[in-house]
Amino acid sequence: MSSFNQSLFLIIHGWSGRSGLLDALGIFLAEYLPYLLVLGFLIIAYYQKGWRRKIYLFCEGALAIILARGIVTEVIRLFYHMPRPFSFYNFTPLISEAGWSFPSGHAAWFFALAMVVWYANRKWGIWYFVFAIIMGIARIYVGVHWPLDILGGAIVGIACAMFVHWLLKQPRTQLN
Repeated sequence: MSSFNQSLFLIIHGWSGRSGLLDALGIFLAEYLPYLLVLGFLIIAYYQKGWRRKIYLFCEGALAIILARGIVTEVIRLFYHMPRPFSFYNFTPLISEAGWSFPSGHAAWFFALAMVVWYANRKWGIWYFVFAIIMGIARIYVGVHWPLDILGGAIVGIACAMFVHWLLKQPRTQLN
């Protein structure tokens, strides 16, 4: 493990435990913000013009998430076993988490979702990327991920969403 990865983790996580309000915010952003992002995605899909666009956006998002979180992340974790920071440093994290840490499944999921939203609506897509970054930092803050876990998950999520978008090019052209 790189010393940069450890140093950055210690800087971000070093703020935890200093303030109950900051800890509550970190927990909310790490554990509950994802639910709001999914709800927002469903609303964005619902407000697409025409039922075909609604279904298409929902399916593109679902396929990107399944590929990123359900397949690629799990295949990587079969071969690469990175302990979580709380296991490595032997402390109790602010939220419970289990399994290997690399790549972050949350980051893979929400960066894939951000990329799909970005393809549908650039303005909302930028917000989704901002929220995915904030959620990733919060997961470092609460002690369940290393910074490189988040970066790895982001790369997996974005790449999978781009692949699904490319794969669905032909059906997408028929929506216009």
